[in-house]
Amino acid sequence: MNMNRRAMLVRTAALAGASALGFPMVARAANASYTYGGSAWLGHYSAYIAMKTGLFAKQGLDIKWQSFATSSDRMSAVMAGNIDLAGTGVVSSLALMAAGARQFQVIATPNNFGRAEGVLVREDVKSVADLKGKKIGVTYASSAHVLLLDVLRQAGLNPDKDVSIINLPATNLLSAYQGKQIDAAVAWTPAFDRIKAVPGTHVLLDDTAFSLYKQYAITPGPDVLLTHAKLGRDNPEAVKKFLQAVFQANTLLTEQPEEAAGVLLELTGLSKEEQLAVIKQTQWYSAADQKALMVDPGNFVGGMQKLAEMLVSLKQIDKAPTVKDWVQASYL
Repeated sequence: MNMNRRAMLVRTAALAGASALGFPMVARAANASYTYGGSAWLGHYSAYIAMKTGLFAKQGLDIKWQSFATSSDRMSAVMAGNIDLAGTGVVSSLALMAAGARQFQVIATPNNFGRAEGVLVREDVKSVADLKGKKIGVTYASSAHVLLLDVLRQAGLNPDKDVSIINLPATNLLSAYQGKQIDAAVAWTPAFDRIKAVPGTHVLLDDTAFSLYKQYAITPGPDVLLTHAKLGRDNPEAVKKFLQAVFQANTLLTEQPEEAAGVLLELTGLSKEEQLAVIKQTQWYSAADQKALMVDPGNFVGGMQKLAEMLVSLKQIDKAPTVKDWVQASYL
C-alpha cells in the first residue's frame, strides 16, 4: 500500500499554476474512455472495484486506471488535465483551493475511515495528558499530524513544549515503535493495525476524537473524489455514471466484504485477513448518504470549510478557501 498517500501536498501552490502551461487532456477513445488516478489507499477501493467488476462498463464507461506513488503526483496530473477523475485526501485539494486552482471539482466523498487512524500508545499512557514528556512519531503534514495537534490542543498541551514530535515516514513508524525510539505513534491503516498488534499497545484515541468529527463527522483528512472541471463541463452525464458505479461498488464493500476483499488483493498486496479488516472498519457511503453529506448545505461540506479554517490556525495552509465554490453536487 502506498504509505505516502495521506501526506499533504507540499507542492500544491506550485501545482495551481500547472494548467497555465496548457497541457492537453488525455486523448479520448470513441467509446468514452476516461482515466482515473488512484493508488492502493482505501479511498480508491470503490473505483477499483467498479473497474474490476464491470460496474463502470455497465454504465457505458471505459475507465483506465493509472497508479500514482504520491498524492502530489496524482494532483499534478489532475491539474495538468492528464487524468479525468481521481481520488485524494481532502487536505491536498484544500491546499489547491487556497492557492486558487479551479481546474477540478469535488464531486463526492466515498467513505468514512474514522476508526482506522489514531494514536497508539503503551500501557502506561491512559489519557492525552499522559503524553506529556513523551516522544511521538508521526508523518509531518499528514492527516495524522493534524489529528495529533488537535487532540493535544484539546488537552491543553503545547505541541512545541510539552511533547517531542518526531517526523517519520509512515513506513518507519512500526519499526521505530518496536525499537522504542518513540513512545507513541500516530498512524493510519495498515500501519495503524500493525502497531496496534504489538503486545502491550492500545489505541488511545482515533479520528472520532478529532474536534470536528463530533459536529461534522469529518476526519482530519477525509477522502474525496474529483473530476477535472473540463470533463464536468463537457460531459456531466459521464461523471454521473461514474458516481453511480462507485456507489454500487460501495454496496458491495458493505454487503459482501469478503468478495470485495478478493478483488482488492492484487491492488493492495495485503493479506486476506488484513484486507478484510480494512474494509470492515471503514464506512462505505451509499448514494443516499452522499446527498445528505454533499448537497447544500451538506454536513460534509460544512465540515470541510471548518477543516480549512483549522488548517490555517495550525499553519498548514495560508488561507481558508470558500470550499462550496469547488463542490459540484449536481452529479449525485
